[in-house]
Amino acid sequence: MSELFPFKYFKTSPEIIRLAVMLYIRLPLSLRNVEDLLHERGVDVSHETVRFWWHRFGPMFAAEIRKRRIMGMKSSRWRWHLDEVFVKINGERHYLWRAVDHEGEVLESFVTKARDKKAALKFLKKAMRKHGKPTVIVTDGLASYGAALKEIGAADKQETGRWLNNRVKNSHLPFRRRERAMLRFRCMRTLQKFAAVHASVYNLFNSERSLYARPNFKLNRAAALAEWRGLCAD
Repeated sequence: MSELFPFKYFKTSPEIIRLAVMLYIRLPLSLRNVEDLLHERGVDVSHETVRFWWHRFGPMFAAEIRKRRIMGMKSSRWRWHLDEVFVKINGERHYLWRAVDHEGEVLESFVTKARDKKAALKFLKKAMRKHGKPTVIVTDGLASYGAALKEIGAADKQETGRWLNNRVKNSHLPFRRRERAMLRFRCMRTLQKFAAVHASVYNLFNSERSLYARPNFKLNRAAALAEWRGLCAD
């Protein structure tokens, strides 16, 4: 985060900007949907303004979320789940590689044009550089994972199985809903940027609702909203 107040030259209040960015990234809404929701609350902004806000502040908010949560990520070295999904960009197939820990935290998102050993190796090195080396790495049957793990000396940590990787496959669903609302992507750079920002926001608000009683869930949700409202407040 910049030392200067990031909202200094904006006429709109930081609270409204944070709300608009949260609505667009967290929920499967289009830019015009966010414009309509803000208008219903008496805020008159165009969808292009919402686009500018998310491009300007989305990565900034995501970076601060990661910074605040990095101290609690040591347990992420226990078990990773890796998977890749295809994403169409201007009619061409690309691949979004994602690493998720045993608690559902999205550790890394990485976009490539191919799904070979070179791409898998680059993805693994990037994730391990940021989060360290895990004890167990769960993957599907894609041969690229085995070849890449063998090259970095972690082949003995790999586990594969029909149902073992459901954790990461279920975590694809929120991103897929956002992809449909955005009518897909126009370039790799935009996809990489949005996937990284979306992952951080998802981690903040992902409270595993099914594992908590209603009172605890409400407390966790309130804490997440309070943390969001305090982003870039200094």
